Amino acid sequence: MTRQVLLFIALLFIRSVHGQISYSIPEEMSKGSLVGNIAHDLGLQPKRLSSGKARIYTRDSDEYIELNRERGVLLVKERIDREALCRRATPCALHFQIILENPMEFYSVAVQITDINDNAPTFEKSEMKFKISESANIGAKFVLERAADLDVGTNDLQRYELKPTDNFILNLHSKTDGNKIVEMVLQKPLDREKDEQISLVLTAVDGGEPQMSGTMLIVITVLDVNDNAPVFTQPTYKATVTENSPKGTFVAAVKASDADHGSNGKVTYSITNTLDDVRKIFEMNKDSGEVTLIGNIDFEDSRNYEINLLASDEGGLTDSCKLIVDVTDINDNKPEINIMSKSNVISEDAKLNTVVTMINIEDKDSGENGDVKCYISENIPFTLKASTNNFYSLITDSDLDRERSSEYNITVSCSDEGVPSLSSSVTLTLQISDVNDNAPVFERSSYEAYIVENNTPGLSIFTVRARDADWKQNARVSYILEDSSVNGVPVSSFVSVSADSGVIHAVRSFDYEQIKDFHFRVKAQDGGSPPLSSNVSVKILIQDQNDNPPQVLYPVQTGGSLVAEMVPRSADVGYLVSKVVAVDVDSGQNAWLSYKLQKATDRALFEVGLQNGEIRTIRQVSDKDAVKQRLAVIVEDNGQPSRSATVIVNVAVADSFPEVLSEFTDFPHDKEYNDNLTFYLVLALAVVSFLFITCLVVIISVKIYRWRQSRILYHSGLPVIPYYPPRYSDTLGTGTLPHVYNYEVCRTTDSRKSDCKFGTAGSQNVLIMDPSSTGTMQRIQSEKNILDEADSPLEV
Repeated sequence: MTRQVLLFIALLFIRSVHGQISYSIPEEMSKGSLVGNIAHDLGLQPKRLSSGKARIYTRDSDEYIELNRERGVLLVKERIDREALCRRATPCALHFQIILENPMEFYSVAVQITDINDNAPTFEKSEMKFKISESANIGAKFVLERAADLDVGTNDLQRYELKPTDNFILNLHSKTDGNKIVEMVLQKPLDREKDEQISLVLTAVDGGEPQMSGTMLIVITVLDVNDNAPVFTQPTYKATVTENSPKGTFVAAVKASDADHGSNGKVTYSITNTLDDVRKIFEMNKDSGEVTLIGNIDFEDSRNYEINLLASDEGGLTDSCKLIVDVTDINDNKPEINIMSKSNVISEDAKLNTVVTMINIEDKDSGENGDVKCYISENIPFTLKASTNNFYSLITDSDLDRERSSEYNITVSCSDEGVPSLSSSVTLTLQISDVNDNAPVFERSSYEAYIVENNTPGLSIFTVRARDADWKQNARVSYILEDSSVNGVPVSSFVSVSADSGVIHAVRSFDYEQIKDFHFRVKAQDGGSPPLSSNVSVKILIQDQNDNPPQVLYPVQTGGSLVAEMVPRSADVGYLVSKVVAVDVDSGQNAWLSYKLQKATDRALFEVGLQNGEIRTIRQVSDKDAVKQRLAVIVEDNGQPSRSATVIVNVAVADSFPEVLSEFTDFPHDKEYNDNLTFYLVLALAVVSFLFITCLVVIISVKIYRWRQSRILYHSGLPVIPYYPPRYSDTLGTGTLPHVYNYEVCRTTDSRKSDCKFGTAGSQNVLIMDPSSTGTMQRIQSEKNILDEADSPLEV
């Protein structure tokens, strides 16, 4: 318990000037022991560690320290043995980084492991034997094996003790590397006859608390006289060997000479290192003194080796030297790329210098072989920013656009400066997440569509389409009909737009004669937040359909009165009898009218102009021609299918009115017949006798009245006045009656003849569509002289 309290008191931390946090803890602390309050020392709130998914990153696979995010502290995760972790290296420290995300940050942490006295000094051999001649000179030296203590500092080996000290004393020599040479020095001559074998105890003591020690037994056999000890040619030898050299490679050769002869002058060589792995790597030929490799030599494990060599003769006399072997580095290690933290997805609206990935580079080689440079692919919106201690950050250096590239495969390549250069690479895949930064775009800047009039409501007219370069919900386009009006009527009562497909449907049946075209706007809106939109102008043009038959304006078909055109018997060929005037409210070729003679009393006498409807004689009128001529003229338009109308033209071939009246009184009156039929049907349904008798009396009275009127007109000598057609104006400018004819009948001295002349065309109103306007009708006045001819006779 006291030990744990002392260890806890020894816990320290220091914030380095470079932002690194340092702690110091003793080795062998129990699992879960507190290392330090990292959140407090970094100036962070504990909740930042949780929200940032704080974690420990270390280059080594073993993790001795763990992070408690909730408490914001560092704890011991596994038992730490300083000797296993760092051997004799000082200081011994664990280096790692604390990684946080959102935003990405990292902090360097160092935990120094201090030594405790948990290892006693030990000798490799428990017993060491010497054969020493009894004639050995006072001051003769014998090298003893050194003890090893895995602890460092004050806990390391401090002194040696040799007991008993009757013949020998202990002599210690410090080397340049801090190690000591332990020698046993003869201070009193040996006497084989008195002591043939002497036993000594060598004790090694450390400076720890509590103090610990180790012992080795020395057994000396006293021999006969051996006057000279072996002597090396030099106290220190140096050699160089290249790492990764194959086994059996020659390293160096040493030489020792002995002035004695015979067996006392034969020298044998050996390696006396006990604390390191020298004997596993190097081997010495005991006879020749050559040192060769027997193991793998790696510059990254050790840059030099110090080999302690011993030369001994048969008489037990020895000499020692050391061989320093420097290892030459070669470029045999590729740079290691370690991904500390990375993001797999980044938003396309990420700001410049946003950290995407953090990388640590390590090359175990040294010098130029360990100098590493890293780079990434070109022509990408990222750059690699170097920081201290071979740390790199992959950051954005320009704007991202998912529509231009939705994914990046970023290859990070690192190469060292060795010859030949070694390199390694890693590929990072980064997805670019979408933001709503693109408005829908229509395929065309404006649309124009046609629909034939008299369509069925709900008919699909055409489709507008808009594309959105964004993704998923941000690219989902909805279509909206913008509010507007057509001639004061909401456009929604004319058309509708499908929100999903953009199909435009007709809401009503259109009539070309009422509306010829209209405009509206359609808005395309995406599903982003906030939504983006664009609109487009749409023009719908109504196409005419041949849905109106021609309308005959002249001659007018009256119900009770009879209208006839008079042709004098003296009329020449081409005499203008009359003109059929008709119009068609349709437009284009649907309003192009043609006139044909369908039936005639005498087809050889009259013809009808195909385009103008003029009825003219085609031969000379003769006395044999009947007075009563009945012509059926059919008027057809040019639509598909065509529509037509029929008009009956009564022509009187006579020179005087009495002749005409006497002949035309017998004409049947279809209108009267139809009226009587309708009247009888009404009477039959009503079955009212009184009304029947009353109506019959009225009809008889009307007959008598008309007969008397006709007789009065005959005796008065007044001419028959033809029907004057009303003025007609084509409101669309596409009719077939461009002029208005006025007829004047003048009385002459001969009551059977009259002069007829055509007056000038009356002033007419014509509506003209201005192509440059948007539907405004302009009214213009036009006057024409239709026919300036001498009076031509027309008999009625």
